[in-house]
Amino acid sequence: MNSNLLVSVEQEVNNVSPQRPHVVILGAGASRATCPDGDKNGRKLPLMCDLVDVVGLRQLLEKWGIDPDQNFEEIFSDLYEKNELNKIGAVQAAVEHYFDQLELPDGPTIYDHLVLSLRNRDLIATFNWDPLLLHAYSRNAKSGLSLPRWCFLHGNIRVGHCECETDGISGLAHNPCPRCGRLYKTVPLLYPIKKKDYACDPYIAEEWQVLRWELKGAFMITIFGYSAPRTDQEAIVAMQEAWGGKGQRFMEQLAFITTQSDDEVRENWDAFIHTHHYEVHNDFYDSWIAKHPRRTREAYLNQYVYAKFIADNPIPRDLGFRELWDWYDKFKGPEEHAPTALGGAI
Repeated sequence: MNSNLLVSVEQEVNNVSPQRPHVVILGAGASRATCPDGDKNGRKLPLMCDLVDVVGLRQLLEKWGIDPDQNFEEIFSDLYEKNELNKIGAVQAAVEHYFDQLELPDGPTIYDHLVLSLRNRDLIATFNWDPLLLHAYSRNAKSGLSLPRWCFLHGNIRVGHCECETDGISGLAHNPCPRCGRLYKTVPLLYPIKKKDYACDPYIAEEWQVLRWELKGAFMITIFGYSAPRTDQEAIVAMQEAWGGKGQRFMEQLAFITTQSDDEVRENWDAFIHTHHYEVHNDFYDSWIAKHPRRTREAYLNQYVYAKFIADNPIPRDLGFRELWDWYDKFKGPEEHAPTALGGAI
């Protein structure tokens, strides 16, 4: 075989192209996959279908005469439409107390591997309220790698926002703003109602603006554990408008990490998918991110545009943090000398 058609792991690591963003969108299924046996203390990561029992709302709902076997989205939407403010407050307090207690296990998890495997031109946009992604960012800051940016589309239990008009930056709640010194104010959580207003809060509106902008320039979207529920139709429309017509995206790729079938994915996301330019995995470690960490665009170009044979460079899953950071160390030099201008057709 012609050696010019082969791309080794070393060649992939050393060839850093000007990068359009890889946008990763997380739903509750991503946090469940990150902690399949529960968080550090055994607390289960809830999905909307089992949130009532996981958080401990069943007895409260039964006392109110509400069927606790409904999906949480339906329960909360009904309370909201009836303007049941006292009940809404009680539900929110229970939910926020539960999520505030969640912690990542001590060893590296999927979220740790995820944040280490994207670059600072990339974006992780999450619908999740839990603090696990922030925990992963915090403990991998010592790696010396540039990490992807974040945005929290429905708020987050641990995120704070500086209310100073000249700052407009966010960080860990109750920490001081590095510009003005004021403590970050906790951002609101956006709860599941049938018609959401993404412009109602300045922080939420800004996060959505970031996502829209990045989707317009993205070469790849990975949707991980997000099933596009009915109560998120405004979100789907907003993302579709930013992504544009699927006929305009004839080279870009969509990847889904999900327990849904191929048919279900196609039905839910048809407006985004150009012909065969998508793939479905039920395991994060089968994804482009896990097989080609920090080089998803380069690997995709080599395989599908330049028609070359590429070697996988999978994340080692059995390493502790120090050994894991040492494994990623080989990416630093090439990235420090990489061109910064965006370019390329995808």
